[in-house]
Amino acid sequence: QGGREANQVSDDYRYQDGNYDAANDGYYRGGDEPTHEEDAQSDVTEGHDEDDEVYEGEYQGIPHPDDIKEKQKKRAPAVADEYRDRADLMAERMEDEEQLAHQYENIIEECGHGRFQWTLFFVLGLALMADGVEVFVVGFVLPSAEKDMCLSSSNKGMLGLIVYLGMMVGAVLLGGLADKLGRKQCLIISLAINAAFAFLSSFVQGYGFFLFCRLISGLGIGGTLPIVFAYFSEFLSREKRGEHLSWLCMFWMIGGIFASAMAWSIIPHYGWGFSMGTKYHFHSWRVFVLVCSLPCIASLVALKFMPESPRFLLEIGKHDEAWMILKQVHDTNMRAKGEPERVFTVSYIKTPKQVDEFIEIQSSTGTWYQRWLVRITTTLKQVWDNVLYCLTAQYRMNTLMLAVVWFTMALSYYGLIVWFPDMIRYLQDEAYESRVKIFDEEEVSHFTFNFTLENQIHRNGEYRNDKFIGMKFKEVRFEDSLFEDCYFEDVTSSETFFENCTIISTVFYNTDLYEHKFINCRLINSTFMKEKEGCHIDFEEDNDFLIYLVSFLGSLSVLPGNIISALLMDKIGRIKMIGGSMLISAVCCFFLFFGNSESAMIGWQCLFCGASIAAWNALDVITVELYPTDKRATAFGILNGLCKFGAILGNSIFSSFVGITKVVPILLASSALVGGGLLALRLPETREQVLM
Repeated sequence: QGGREANQVSDDYRYQDGNYDAANDGYYRGGDEPTHEEDAQSDVTEGHDEDDEVYEGEYQGIPHPDDIKEKQKKRAPAVADEYRDRADLMAERMEDEEQLAHQYENIIEECGHGRFQWTLFFVLGLALMADGVEVFVVGFVLPSAEKDMCLSSSNKGMLGLIVYLGMMVGAVLLGGLADKLGRKQCLIISLAINAAFAFLSSFVQGYGFFLFCRLISGLGIGGTLPIVFAYFSEFLSREKRGEHLSWLCMFWMIGGIFASAMAWSIIPHYGWGFSMGTKYHFHSWRVFVLVCSLPCIASLVALKFMPESPRFLLEIGKHDEAWMILKQVHDTNMRAKGEPERVFTVSYIKTPKQVDEFIEIQSSTGTWYQRWLVRITTTLKQVWDNVLYCLTAQYRMNTLMLAVVWFTMALSYYGLIVWFPDMIRYLQDEAYESRVKIFDEEEVSHFTFNFTLENQIHRNGEYRNDKFIGMKFKEVRFEDSLFEDCYFEDVTSSETFFENCTIISTVFYNTDLYEHKFINCRLINSTFMKEKEGCHIDFEEDNDFLIYLVSFLGSLSVLPGNIISALLMDKIGRIKMIGGSMLISAVCCFFLFFGNSESAMIGWQCLFCGASIAAWNALDVITVELYPTDKRATAFGILNGLCKFGAILGNSIFSSFVGITKVVPILLASSALVGGGLLALRLPETREQVLM
């Protein structure tokens, strides 16, 4: 129950100026309490017998200031809360919130910035690193997984987008729950879901189950971003908030570097896996998926030793727990600074008026699932009310402007970071096709092929009594050719097709030359025996190191922008940082018209990522600061969910223009960045305000 600062002396307990000191037993007592009379001294040990007679000798504990206030209200002829107008209760709560915001800012300044914040920084950084890893995992495993699971083009596209879909739902749901259940508890749930299903996805064989695991894994990790920033901001003072939240963003970059380095060092090693019979294969890309879950697991373990946000506890009226955590922060920092004798002087903290009605169902009421259903339904309703609150008159304009800025930033950024590797692949394919060898009207008979054929086109050829044994076809096409009395054994192929060919009396034994690889062909008296099961891949040939290098350099290039944004965030302000960064990024987009080589594309990608990271950091900071504590994670979750929706659209739109035109992606990204950057300049500056 919420309490307000007491301003008059209780009949039974006295304290001055509403201040309580923490005694050695952990209870709150009056700081300058006058000497009690004999009657008053016995009051603290009063109990009641079964006839409600007062007797002495049973310790009842020192009451909380809010309890004293409630006792005074009961004695006064005041109107009970249930009979008061809700608008009055909300007005009282808003007044309490404002007082708490300023008091909490002073408390955090007294606690100082030191060992506790840096410990929490690294713990939450691992969670943010897990979020960064999750974005890159699917992109790195796709070249391997598509052949290991025989994925079609539509299946590949779905696998690439399913993680963003899960993140979008997780951001809204878990972000909203964090404002009701607590930052720490919801972050643990989020990381546990991600770790469990990421671990499981590395072992499942079927495409459908793998897709489901990545969806749920994305749902879990989607909640980390809004919770992490809301959680960490509530341990930071005003002058430290912008800078240290920006430093925290560096872990997202570290996650991208970690994923790129692990993909580079693990996936190409085909022999790092194992097989169990012909049905179960654990290839090296699955080892990579397993390794990528390690930051999430590490953060989950470390988080168990961290406390809940005291700001959140004060919002829900848990004064004592919040005070103990703040004292822990103060004492930890003072011991690290060599001042263990310094006393935590805060004795009483404002707790806002509690107006939410949540009635706990007794264990004897209904069945267990009915009780849980009511609890879940009530909690979800409260989350939905928070979502609607972000669209009320007080926050509507800020929410809508932030939504546009988040969306335009995500559309351009995520669209381009997918478009860059696709364009590099396209340029590579063009260069590869320019080296193709063409053989016309060749005649080969009684010859054994036991070597690799690559990047070749054979037209109008005749092959009689030839053997193709233990060989590989890569990017080979046979057009209008004749195969007669030939024998294919233990043949593997990639991007190999027979078109308008005539195949007579030919045997295919243990090959992966399936029906779809014969286009408009005539098969006469030919036999297919023991076809290879599953898909087969030669990792050293089919995985290009350049793609890992591109992602690695793209992640590393944000380091200068991260450092600059952290140092200048509190000096030039959040608004100028967002607007300036987005406009500079838009200018970088225009120079992509001159990127006609692999090295040029890599260079412009690094420049774009380095310029845009400052806008991301400032967006994270201003979103935290624009909303009150009991709505902060919800608002961040909504906006981050919209960001993931923008990422889905960006991926779909930009990838569809690869190989067709560069004009549409470049103009779309530039326009979105310019529009979002100009709109961001209309947002209110939050650099000097306390955390409401």
